Amino acid sequence: MGLHSKYQVVLVCVLLLPALCLSQFTDSRATFYTRPDGGGTPTGACGFGDYGGTENSGWVAGVSDALWRGGAGCGACYQVRCKDTKLCSADGVTIAVTDMGSGDRTDFVMSLNGFLTLGVNPTASEQLRKNGTIDIQYRRVPCIFDGSNVKIKINENSRFPDYLAIAVIYVPGSNDVVSIQISNNNGRDWRPLRRAFGAVFDISNPSRGPFKVRVQFSGSQTWVESPNNVIPADWNVGAIYDSGIHA
Repeated sequence: MGLHSKYQVVLVCVLLLPALCLSQFTDSRATFYTRPDGGGTPTGACGFGDYGGTENSGWVAGVSDALWRGGAGCGACYQVRCKDTKLCSADGVTIAVTDMGSGDRTDFVMSLNGFLTLGVNPTASEQLRKNGTIDIQYRRVPCIFDGSNVKIKINENSRFPDYLAIAVIYVPGSNDVVSIQISNNNGRDWRPLRRAFGAVFDISNPSRGPFKVRVQFSGSQTWVESPNNVIPADWNVGAIYDSGIHA
């Protein structure tokens, strides 16, 4: 059986023509999940923790397997607009991926705040809420955050100094981090980290820091190295460090 056309477009964008596909919209459906603050969840499958609830002003979503891509899709940004022009704005909203999940033939389970932003006014937004699941179009767009460097967060499962797990939480632009390595001797030797789940990479017995970091972005065989040490010798769970690496 052939792939559905929606997923054919996704595969072309991911594997072949990512820059070209920034201009192409794909038809799909979206729904929403609710939290008291209308934002994202700190327990999302990307492993972002509390950051997953507040990233991109809380305009976040869980996505289907096709966009999740085994966790490589964590942190990606999409322009989402609904197809009912009477209720929705033409521009829609830019959301960031912080979780995995799908509903009734949906590619996006959006935070309530992001979902309601699709409406042209409060009355339209309330109608969208009542509809629950809506027809949309989406396309991959660059993430635009404050700052331009990749940031990493020490995951809560880390145990100093024997087990280090880090989440890549902040990747401006349209690139995905596919591999990451660390070095405690100024880049003369590098040790690979394993993708544990989502955006979380880990390593057992990492030796003593401080560590430089280097990453490999999607569509490239080149490693991009941090200019300085990123993770200090006395790293702490929950700490966020600026890698100095431009996406």
